[in-house]
Amino acid sequence: MTTRSAPDRLLSVLAAFDHEHPALSLTDISRRAGLTLTTAHRLVGALTAWGALERDESGTYHVGLRLWEVAALAPRALALRQVALPYLEDLYEATHENVQLAVRDGSEVVYIEWISGRSAVGVHIRVGARWPLHVTGVGLALLAYGDPDLQEEYCARPLAAYTPYTITDPNRLRRVLAEVRRSGVAVSDRQVTEDALSVAAPVRGPDGTLVAAVSVVVPQEGAQVPALIPAVRLAARGISRALGWQPEGSRP
Repeated sequence: MTTRSAPDRLLSVLAAFDHEHPALSLTDISRRAGLTLTTAHRLVGALTAWGALERDESGTYHVGLRLWEVAALAPRALALRQVALPYLEDLYEATHENVQLAVRDGSEVVYIEWISGRSAVGVHIRVGARWPLHVTGVGLALLAYGDPDLQEEYCARPLAAYTPYTITDPNRLRRVLAEVRRSGVAVSDRQVTEDALSVAAPVRGPDGTLVAAVSVVVPQEGAQVPALIPAVRLAARGISRALGWQPEGSRP
């Protein structure tokens, strides 16, 4: 039996927390991390003393502010969020719907910024949330403009379904990705929930490589996709230019 290293055990305590489990008892942490109660108690104590975890009056543990402060320094998210925020705010003002900025991490999309519309459709998204690439607009944009080997590897795996409308056929996914590359935008229709639709566009870095995707999420019923596409494209293009990207036609 392989002995787990001290860093591995420490990280397993932090990994016990996720969006479905933001508050855990010591027993919960021990079980989810696969540690004995004695080991979990020692590691949780060290993390709490440092500020990575916080313990409330009931004895329940939560992720601490110290960990959030450290995570906020991640360069890929920090610089991108700072540059993108004015354009995300403009997109929100143009639509008054949920606006999102996301990056790819392996086979998942990770949301690094989110502006919630006050009366917009409810979405299962928050900063730090993860979803499979094929079910969201930003994920489809990131996958479509990713490396061809990534696309084939992704299409070869089982595609999780969340609604009857989720893309689960690899051939259909390939066709959708080709259409995204042709049109420059991705539309995810009722793939995560049956009442929501998202329109997304890719964001490029200084050398033209894909760095993120921006989207707007609206109620599926009555969605005016043709009217949303120019606004989303404009936001993505603005962020890309602010990052230093120059379209082919505008380069000196």
